[in-house]
Amino acid sequence: MPQDCRVVLDGSNDRLFGRIALEASRREVAYVQRRGGTPGPVDYLAISGGGENGAFGAGLLTAWTQLGTRPEFKGVTGVSTGALTAPFAFLGPDYDKDLERVYTDTGTADVMTSRGLLAGLLGDSLYDSAPLLRLIQRFVTPVLLAAIAREYTEKGRLFFVATANLDVPVGVLWNMGSIAASGHARAAELFARILLASASIPGIFPPVMFDIEVGDERYQEMHVDGGTLAQVVLYPPSLGGDDLLKEAAAVNLPNIGALLKRRRRLFIIRNARPGANPETVERSTMAIADRAVATLIQSQGLSDLYTLYVIAQRDRIDYNVAYIPESFTDKLKEPFDPPYMRRLYAVGRDAMLNGSPWQNVPPGFNPTPIYRLAADLRR
Repeated sequence: MPQDCRVVLDGSNDRLFGRIALEASRREVAYVQRRGGTPGPVDYLAISGGGENGAFGAGLLTAWTQLGTRPEFKGVTGVSTGALTAPFAFLGPDYDKDLERVYTDTGTADVMTSRGLLAGLLGDSLYDSAPLLRLIQRFVTPVLLAAIAREYTEKGRLFFVATANLDVPVGVLWNMGSIAASGHARAAELFARILLASASIPGIFPPVMFDIEVGDERYQEMHVDGGTLAQVVLYPPSLGGDDLLKEAAAVNLPNIGALLKRRRRLFIIRNARPGANPETVERSTMAIADRAVATLIQSQGLSDLYTLYVIAQRDRIDYNVAYIPESFTDKLKEPFDPPYMRRLYAVGRDAMLNGSPWQNVPPGFNPTPIYRLAADLRR
């Protein structure tokens, strides 16, 4: 596979990511100039994990199309359920029907089958994810792969999916456009398995093993749900202007300063409510552990929104985040419960159609600085 097919999120691949971004900008400029135009503002979309709650983001996106204001995103990232949404979000309105079907017509049997308690406890997961892989493969068609490859090679648009490599452990961003455009005979298989890995909740679904060859050495990496390390990502916080500067000369991109100064907007879809539902926890080991893990995921997701806010402030990117309103308190009857997902899909659509769902700061953040108090007291 191409050397730029993935970026390790430990700071070691920042210059590689910078090279990918600058090469993409070079292709974008060439594409626009061939049509007699100049590069315009840039929009990014980051879609979080959330399992069944991905129906919220799906509803939001399809309603955005209906409003006629949905941009063509320069870059799209997806984690976990966001990874399953991301190919359709990247390709745009023509794939809205497929996106709607995934989140309104999918049930438990389409995603998982139980292995039985004993087999699950003695094996690597409680459920078999073969149905989810078949669902993914049904949508990862040659047509979809070719469309993603065109957007990547011709327009310089970028599409990344995050997984967690448990062996290290470290997050990995897979460059799905590069994989789609590689022409490799097994590109579609790898593409589908990356989406599966990103959505493979540890313990619930089996990990996805990737065969890696470095020089003469062959080994396997164990990858699981990208949400294990981050619920939503854009690019590594360690990536800075110094990394881009080091790569700019190699790419030979003219007017790089002007490109980086154009208006940039980040849209984040957080497929979760900002706070957890209060409930009395049964005093048992499994109930306490389940609640604790859910709380950890909730707080991690909120922390990731703050991380992206810091990146956006540093790099002068307009920050916009949408999340499931607190008024939605429905509970699941079973994993991937179709009635639940249809209701949440409608909530996402209503949020977009009946007013702006976007907030320009993370949940719970007051942007008014404390030093303003001193100024107000002097008046």
